[in-house]
Amino acid sequence: MQWDTRQGCEVRQILDRVADKWSLLVIALLDRRVLRFSELRRLIEGISQRMLTVTLRQLERDGLVKRTVHPVVPPRVEYELTPLGATLHDTIRSLVIWTEEHQSEIATARADYDRRAADQAEPA
Repeated sequence: MQWDTRQGCEVRQILDRVADKWSLLVIALLDRRVLRFSELRRLIEGISQRMLTVTLRQLERDGLVKRTVHPVVPPRVEYELTPLGATLHDTIRSLVIWTEEHQSEIATARADYDRRAADQAEPA
């Protein structure tokens, strides 16, 4: 598999979208459940209303999230994963499992790196 790093590459554009931290969190939260916008915003710490709106629109455009507007006053809008989005969730789950299994090794590597960087920064 070749990865084209040019800006206009379709694969790169898709990876940029699905690997975004907000997209990953939205997809993870929508696993096998339907959530309203306000519920997603409450569950995703640090996301602004605008960023959640942009993220959901992009995921809907890519066919990963389905948006349903219920004709009530005020309108009730719900989001859920499409079948395509559910396949991506499986991949994200694998990444989370890998992270959980290796987090202590990564913490050790970071501490070692920080220690070496601090030692190099000290005047001789």
